[in-house]
Amino acid sequence: MTTIRTARDSEWGETFARLRAMAKQGRYEEVEAEARALAALPRRPWRRRPPHWEARVLATGTAVMHGRGAEVLHELEALIAELAPADLNAQVLRLIARGNRVAALSGLRRYAEAETEALGILSELTRIAHRTPVWRLEVNTLVHLAAVLCGLARHEEAEAVARGNLPRAEGPAVAVLHATLARSLNGQGRCEEALAEVRRSLPRPPRYAGGYLDLVTAEALYGLGRRAEAEAAVRRALTDCEQQLHPAHPRIGEARALLARITGEEPREEDGEAGGGNDGEEDRGQDGGEAGK
Repeated sequence: MTTIRTARDSEWGETFARLRAMAKQGRYEEVEAEARALAALPRRPWRRRPPHWEARVLATGTAVMHGRGAEVLHELEALIAELAPADLNAQVLRLIARGNRVAALSGLRRYAEAETEALGILSELTRIAHRTPVWRLEVNTLVHLAAVLCGLARHEEAEAVARGNLPRAEGPAVAVLHATLARSLNGQGRCEEALAEVRRSLPRPPRYAGGYLDLVTAEALYGLGRRAEAEAAVRRALTDCEQQLHPAHPRIGEARALLARITGEEPREEDGEAGGGNDGEEDRGQDGGEAGK
């Protein structure tokens, strides 16, 4: 098997394909560690150097997927500043990194900044769409945007974005987008419709969406006054989050806060009400990875 230490210059593509496949399996810690080791390899002349920028985008993107957006936000912003769009490849990598920044900002509930960044990405994608296929990155950005709009309590807009892009979503992103659509319906008080959305036959959600479907289900049940069912759903969500995500992931605090509201108990001091901003991250960081998601 090709590794970052044995790969010849012609084999970097194979190395990144392997890391992208691992990221899709939810092996975020392994991918980040190997990508960071790759980025740290000695620089070579331009034609023979390791793909330093791709490795850094992949490392930071998988950290965000794991739930460590707050930890890597400054690193992400430095990377975006360094990645001057000198050519098309660098321009796309920079857009992927900016998409990772949207998710990190959303997880911190900095929704206005996240919306501005997402709209900027979409505008730039429009300008380069005639030069390279960008539809996956565009859909990924719109998935982020729908979650951000929920965070801004602009639920009707979030619903429109989610519904408009469901036909374009593929694979695990389908379940994530249905959950975000349901969240937008909950925000409008349309809890029966929200419950129908999350109870569809959906693909298995990816690891980065751990607990999301059950959390939105709990919100809908709570809105319908079905407290016992809501409590069971939010406890499932919390267990799933704690098993699959980093302890700093904002969804864990959000699940604990909802559980406290349902049960009437005080949340633990560190819980807070996170914004659930990492919910639309299809393959983030993998396009420099694969479309950041």
